[in-house]
Parts: sequence; C-alpha cells; structure tokens
Amino acid sequence: MDQDQAFLPPGLAGEEYRAHVRAWLAAHVPAGFLADQADHQAPDLDACRAWEAAMHRGGLAGITWPQAYGGHGLTLREHLIANQEIGRLALPESVNSLGKELAGPIILAIGSEEQKRRYLPPLLEMREIWCQGFSEPNAGSDLAGLRTRATRDGSVWRVNGRKIWTSGAPNAQRCLLLARTGPIEDRHRGLALFAMRMDAPGVTVRPLRQMDGREHFAEVFIDDVVIEADDALGAPDQGWSAAVRVLAIERATNRMYRAWRFENELHHLVRACRLDATLAALIESGTYHRRLAETVVDIDIIKAYVEPVVERLMAGESIGDRGSLMKLHWSEAHQRFAALALELLEQAPPGAAPEVQAARARFQRLYLAARAETIYAGTTEIQLGIIGDRILGLPRERARGGR
Repeated sequence: MDQDQAFLPPGLAGEEYRAHVRAWLAAHVPAGFLADQADHQAPDLDACRAWEAAMHRGGLAGITWPQAYGGHGLTLREHLIANQEIGRLALPESVNSLGKELAGPIILAIGSEEQKRRYLPPLLEMREIWCQGFSEPNAGSDLAGLRTRATRDGSVWRVNGRKIWTSGAPNAQRCLLLARTGPIEDRHRGLALFAMRMDAPGVTVRPLRQMDGREHFAEVFIDDVVIEADDALGAPDQGWSAAVRVLAIERATNRMYRAWRFENELHHLVRACRLDATLAALIESGTYHRRLAETVVDIDIIKAYVEPVVERLMAGESIGDRGSLMKLHWSEAHQRFAALALELLEQAPPGAAPEVQAARARFQRLYLAARAETIYAGTTEIQLGIIGDRILGLPRERARGGR
C-alpha cells in the first residue's frame, strides 16, 4: 500500500465520490483480505492496523470529523456511501471500531479542545486502539447498576472495579470507561466517563476464550488506578447522558456497512451452493428458497432504515430511542441467517469443491460470532423494553412481559 496515498480529491460528491471510493478500494485492498475469495487468509493484528491506517490516509476513516482532528470534514452522506462500498467487500471487521465509532463521536461531543487534539488523531492513525469499559459482572445490560467507583483524590481520580466482556481489551491502549462517582442508589446519576490508559498501574486484562477460539473479549480488573483529571470526559454528572449517546450511536449508526456486508454474505452463500449439485438443489427447494427470500427482505429493511437515518441526522434530528429498532432487527435477522447458512453448507457431501469448503469455514465462524449479536450493545430483551416503554408508551409491566 502506498504510504503517501493522498486524501481524497476535493469537491467529489454523490456518484463521483462513490466511484472514487470503489476505485481506491480496488487498488488498495491487500491480497487475501476478502473472506469471500478463495485466497482468503485471516490477517493478523498488525496487518489489520496497517490496513485501517491506510484507509484513513485514503479518506475512508474519520470521514465526517473535522480536519483539525485528523478527519476529512465531509458529511454523513459521504460516510454512508463509503460504508456501502466497504460493506460490499468481505473485509475483516475493524480492530478499532469502538474507538472510531463510539469513543471518537463522544469525545467530539463532550471532550475539551485539548482532548480532541490529543485523542483523535492517534485513534484514526491506528496508533491507539480503544475498548469500551461499560458492562460489569453484576450489571450486564443494566448500566445504571454498575459498581466500578471513581473517587476524587486531590487533582486525580482513583478508580476501583471490574469490567466484563470488554471487547478488544487485549489489544487496546485506551478504554472508554464508565464509573460511578455517587452512591449506587443514585442509579443514573453520579456516573462519569474517562479515557483510561490500559497500561496504567493497577489495570489487569484477563482475556476470555470464546467458543470460536478467539480471545477478543476480556475481563478487566481496575485496582486503585489513578486517572488524571484531563482524562475525564465531560463533567462527573454527564456520564449517564454520554453513555446513552454512546449506545444510541452503537445501536443505530455504528458500522453503517452492516446491511451491505450482510448482502455480501448472502451472495457468497448462494454462489457457493450453486457450485455443488446437492446444495444447488436444496436452495431451489421450497423451504430454503423461501428462507433465502426472507433474508433478502431482512436486508432491504435494514437498508431502508439506514438511509433515512442519515438524512434525519443531516437535518439536525437525534436518533434517540429509535436506534433500538435497528439494533433489534439487524441482530435477530443476522443470527437467523448465520444459522441458515451453516445448516445449508453442513449438507455439502464429502469432497465438495474447495470454494464450498472455504464458504463453510467462513459461515462456521460467522455462526459462532452471531450468537453474541443479540447480547452486545444491549440484549434483545433490553431493546424490546425500550421500544415498548419509550416508543410505544406501553405500561412498564406489559413492555417487560412475554415476547
């Protein structure tokens, strides 16, 4: 990859911008990166960091961020176009999505000018990977019940607690940490956000092995960790409102490419099945034909949600609780599809073509990863409660009732 690749040419918009993005990706995606190709080899962390840094130099990360902080100063329309083109390719997931799509927007919203200049360029340049320290062993999706405590000690904060299911923590240099500054009975009040250094004395990361063999998640122990005052994000009582904003972003705009990546997966599945006589007959049968058609509908629903969201945000509207609609539908639909894909490909006869075997390996990984999709960023039950309580206005007892 060309280390001196220039930022995107000025003045491009609409289909001209799309053509530029598509051409840049065609010229710069490293060999073996695409999971739907026969030469695919899963890249390691260093390769992923190098690729994401190149994407930033090429204008495909930090698209809407101000140029003063390393961004490109474009609009959400260009962000959506770039995500559509990225999603159409079976690229590896970002190893710094929590930084670029959660921590970064929060820092832009509530961080000081000095914090924006200090945190954001290293994040985009992949010199610092961020993780998200929200969930706890006894709180889970109920963030208002968290117990990690931050106590003021002169000019610094001392933090003690424990986080669980911390995505990306084994490779992270910073953690977007939510901690309690008031009593546990205050629930939503008295919560604060911090940019905690992961190499700070007292931080212990214990990776958790997942059922797919990876150690992407971790348990993080925080023992009398000192956090400088200039690493506190916003006021101590802004933590809950900022956390809600984080989750709204995560549920509605994070990884905007998901619908188009989902479509890539569907096309790969169908293409692989057509290479094998047994599988080709199955996908033409009534049951599987119908289930594949339902997947197309699911994908189109997600696309139909994403595009108007961009226009509403461009008009200055907030996402609010409606972000739960996107999160709920995408996670449930994608989980169903992953199960369908594996069900089909497991029926391939012995000695199936290498392309079929490669597809089966991809969708085995996808199936295992998808089991978590209805849990992270708020469980399905949490999303149903939000939709019932805050969108439909149902009495709380009914909203918390059976599905």
